[in-house]
Amino acid sequence: MKNINSENDLELSPAELRQTFGRNLRELTKPYRSISGLCRELGINRTQFNRYLAGESFPRPEILAQICAFFEVDAQTLLGPFARRKKAQIGREHPFLDEFVGPKPDTVSEERFPSGFYRFSRRSFLDTDLVMNGLVYVFRRDGFAFIRGYASRSIMRDLALPTNSPIREFRGVLIPQEEGVHFTISHRNNIATVFNYLSRASALQQNVWVGFSARPERDNVIKRRVTRLVYEKINGSFSDVRAMAKSTGYVPLGEIPELHQRHLRLGTPFS
Repeated sequence: MKNINSENDLELSPAELRQTFGRNLRELTKPYRSISGLCRELGINRTQFNRYLAGESFPRPEILAQICAFFEVDAQTLLGPFARRKKAQIGREHPFLDEFVGPKPDTVSEERFPSGFYRFSRRSFLDTDLVMNGLVYVFRRDGFAFIRGYASRSIMRDLALPTNSPIREFRGVLIPQEEGVHFTISHRNNIATVFNYLSRASALQQNVWVGFSARPERDNVIKRRVTRLVYEKINGSFSDVRAMAKSTGYVPLGEIPELHQRHLRLGTPFS
């Protein structure tokens, strides 16, 4: 006879445990277009990872800890009623801030800011002769519009930060703003945070958004804290996205697309 745990859920048999773990792991991997690429980042054999996803196998303790650290979840979350826990966590906010601060489900529609890959450009906060050329992925989950990307290793080295994948990753959530959206993206443990605002460039350029990026830090006469920002939705194939990913990082002003140069208005000071 099965026992009852502290959350009034039935303890799972080994087979049920594998199935539950596989189902929750599949949920976590949904934003990833390539399971092979994900396995490389995790450092886990693709064949073995597929067995986890199918509920055919359960990872050893050290592999389980590796998976939990990568996805920023605890083992209890992966082995229990994941969907219910996610809903409770997402809905947790103080009533004092309700209707004032924070994201709300289903408030950023696909029409306002579609899901998919985006190429972005902004002038470097540190070197005015360079432009950051980056790539992000926007996707929907649980009614929210999330944004995710990875800083290039060269950028992390310039900032004297670790260059491993977990630290390079940044995430954010889109929030509706008048005529556009805003979002704060941050690396793990808030080691680097940037605020962004975007609105569509024009009715003729439906795949381009322009705005500004702001870096919250103390005043410094050497570093800039606010600069123009351009996002361009990539409508090509995944191979096009992979090709663009190879060129991310700081580049000279003349190496970004002419469209981005025009919207960044490089010869005009930001006001």
